[in-house]
Amino acid sequence: MTTAPAAPPDSTPAGSTPAVRTGPPPADPAERRARATQSFWTAVVGVPAVFSVLRLGVEAGGELQTTLLLVSNVGTVNLLAGFLTTAAALLSTALVAVFALGAVLRVSVERMPPGIRRPLFARWVDITPAWFAVASFLLALVTWRLLYLPLLLPAFVAAFQLDPGRLHEKRVPRILLLAVGFAGYLWLLGPTVLDAGRQGEVLAVVLLVVPPVLALFVTGPLPAAVTRPLASVTEAAVLAMLVWAALPVISTPVLPLTVTTVESAPGVTEDIRGHVVTVDDVSMVLLQERGGVRYVPVDQVRAQVLCPSEEELPRRQLRVRDFHVEDSLLEGLGRRVRPVYRIDAACRTVT
Repeated sequence: MTTAPAAPPDSTPAGSTPAVRTGPPPADPAERRARATQSFWTAVVGVPAVFSVLRLGVEAGGELQTTLLLVSNVGTVNLLAGFLTTAAALLSTALVAVFALGAVLRVSVERMPPGIRRPLFARWVDITPAWFAVASFLLALVTWRLLYLPLLLPAFVAAFQLDPGRLHEKRVPRILLLAVGFAGYLWLLGPTVLDAGRQGEVLAVVLLVVPPVLALFVTGPLPAAVTRPLASVTEAAVLAMLVWAALPVISTPVLPLTVTTVESAPGVTEDIRGHVVTVDDVSMVLLQERGGVRYVPVDQVRAQVLCPSEEELPRRQLRVRDFHVEDSLLEGLGRRVRPVYRIDAACRTVT
């Protein structure tokens, strides 16, 4: 004769109701990683695409027919190339900020009690391959203006958690290595700092002097009490920075600015300042700088010159080893190849 197995004793005290677990079950780590991967690459790919489309609408002056004209004539490759040319610094800035803040938040959360939800930037850092992070810093190195390049030092140290202790295990050699690094930095930027001080460029002095010192103290972990609030604040701050920095990027022209000389009648010429949308056997389509599309017969075009925009004109008189501080490394190398930068008289006279 067999007996049924006894039921396990009930641990619930008499007279009380058993506890019911509410809320969704905890997410699987693999699922959280997949979600973080999807959100990261969606932001990396989707944000440039959205910006590119918005640029066409702004370039067209908000007019539907003009926007459709630009969409039909500005190809996807040209639009992507124009975005990378004008917005590469913005894209690299966003990635550098995410990697630097995310790495600090990650090491801070790892030392907190288990069960703490990891910040978004920390999850993005977890799923990002190292080569992509290094490529983002290299993109920033060649596209940022020289005046802001020192900011890459603390950002790189924070992103890869390169605290001074990793230079050497002994204190004296570590201090010597740091002294050599600071000496090289002063040799490179010392004359620029002195010129900025003489010219009263306080912002330039701060941007050139403070980042190397800040790089010594940016590695984590942070105190547990400030980790969660700081994560929310930094995520909102990076988003606000992107929105603020995206406004001039969206309003940057997709097409180059030109001045076209047209002879509408014998001996009567007119200079049209605008952007060439397309040219065929019949006419040249010009998007005028002050709005409106103009169709000019090809046989009336007599000359055309390329004009710089106001944003390209330098505003500071500071140089770093023959490179202007408002140029990037790419722009500085380009100006060495083509050192003469002449502004045509038509660009100065046409308004």
